[in-house]
Order: sequence, then C-alpha cells, then structure tokens
Amino acid sequence: MLTSADLRGLYAIIPTPARPGAEAITATNTVDLDETERLVTNLLQDGASGLIVLGTTGECATLTDADYDRFVDCVCRVVDRQVPLFVGATALGGQAAFRRLSFAREQGADGSLLGMPMWQPMTTDMALKYYAEVSEALPSLAIMVYANARAFRYDFPLEFWQALIKVAPTVISAKYSRAQGLANLIEATERRINFMPIDMSVADFYEASPETTTACWATAAAMGPEPAALVIDAALQGDAARVKALDAEIAWSNEPIMDLLAQPDIFASYNIQIEKIRIATAGYCRPGPIRSPYNSIPEEYAEAARECGRRWIELRKRLGSAPAVAARAG
Repeated sequence: MLTSADLRGLYAIIPTPARPGAEAITATNTVDLDETERLVTNLLQDGASGLIVLGTTGECATLTDADYDRFVDCVCRVVDRQVPLFVGATALGGQAAFRRLSFAREQGADGSLLGMPMWQPMTTDMALKYYAEVSEALPSLAIMVYANARAFRYDFPLEFWQALIKVAPTVISAKYSRAQGLANLIEATERRINFMPIDMSVADFYEASPETTTACWATAAAMGPEPAALVIDAALQGDAARVKALDAEIAWSNEPIMDLLAQPDIFASYNIQIEKIRIATAGYCRPGPIRSPYNSIPEEYAEAARECGRRWIELRKRLGSAPAVAARAG
C-alpha cells in the first residue's frame, strides 16, 4: 500500500468528461470515455505524477452508479498502475461509499479521495468511526482525506487528526488548501499524513515546511499540467526562488476568479461550473456539459472563469509547453 512518503510531484485532478446532452436531468450514459482516455494519456505524458478523480470537479455527487463504474473502469485501465491513482467515492451514506470504494479497488485504484457522507453533518466521533471502518474494511486501499470543511460541514479540528492516525492506519494524505496551522497538523499526525496543498499554495506550504512539501494537487492540471508540475518540482529541488516565481505566475493566471474564491458561499454554489468553464476555455481537455442540477451560472462568473482559462493558455506559452500539447488535443 502507498505511504505518505510515496506522494511526490503533481497529482492532477480531472473532470469527468461528459457527452453532449449530459446536462439534461433525463440523461443516461453521460461519460465521454474517448475523451477520458485521451485526457488521462496526455496527462501522464505531460508531467502528472499521479491522478485524483471524482472529487467536486469530477462531479462525483451527480454521477449515477452506472456512469461512475464506466468512468472508473476506463481511468484504471488507462493508468494501468503507471502512477498512483486516487478515486473519489463520496456518497450520501457509508454503504453507498463502500460499494464505490470496493469497485475502485477491484479495478486497480491505489487509493481514494474520501470525503464524508453528505446528508447529516458529522461529529468528530462519527467522522473517526467512518474512516476507521473504511480502513478496516479495505486495508490495502490508501485514503486521502477530502478535507473540505464547507462541503462536508465539518471543521476537521486538530483533535480529529490526532485521533485519526490511531484508528485509521490507511489514511496517508489529506487534500488541503491553506498552510495556516500546518506545523501543528504535521506534529499532531507524527508526519504520517501528507497534507497536500493546491498548486496555488505550494509556496506557502514550502515556506512553512519545505521538507514535507513533496506533492501538490491541481484542478488546473486539466488545463495543461506544466505550471503546477513545475512549481512542485521546484519545491522538491529546494529552489525557493523558483517556487516564488512560479507561484506569482500561477497567481496571475488565477486572478480573474480570486474574488469568487474569496467568497465561500458563492464559490460553493459555482465550484463545478467555474472549473469546467475554465478547463473548456483552456482547450487541453474537452470536459463537456455540466451535469444537472449545477448547469447554471451568472454570466459574469462564467466570463471570469473563461478569462482564467485564457490566462492559463498564455502562461503555458510563456513556459514553452502549450503548442505541442494543443496539437495533440486537436
């Protein structure tokens, strides 16, 4: 099984490509498997060290079980254990999540990006029991905690992490965004959990704890992985100046959507839409329509997302990576 020390480099988070008509509430068989295969193949060629699928951007909550299974089967087949693969399995209840986890493991996933069941908010006792049960039931599946406090209506306090390493030994990582309190988290978990930052926060994590900043995640990777891959590579090489310079470049590309990211209530309602629109604009991936019921967004927010995608194209050109990738995507 993977350990926290195995997590190095860029972990690309991808959308679940959708076929035309997938936005309709009556739609079935919505996954574009050809685009899925093409996207995963290109990401592996272009610098991704691992993949994370079926999180929020992957529309995990809106996929039917049939679509979930088709997509997971395709991704696992294409990855074929070339890099670590984490498959999301969040569902309304524990038994539904377990079915998804079991299927992903059978198909060859190394781990799961695992959030909490999404109906009632969980207490710390409930949360610990849930991860402990998953860890016991699937001892060969590495768990990356989906530490999204707003989505799961749980604050992930320090006492949760302190207890988690004792009751759920297969938890090796956490999808994280902010460096605040990082030193306390690392100490509380005895370095057994890799708190993996978003590409936009690599510089902050590196400043706080350079020795543990070994991997990052990026939904931006679906617009072309090179900028995110380069910033975490600079951290691995101990090149603080390069980390800072690339952080500024990534910040510039994300500037059009920063006002939306800074308003948690707004971003929570338009997270999927913003991601899929900017990804579609950047042209590295064809994410397809947004599945119901989230296929609605104010035009001003959509334009901000498009401008973000356009800036990512420009950033990739400045880094010398866009033309060849675009030719393959055509």
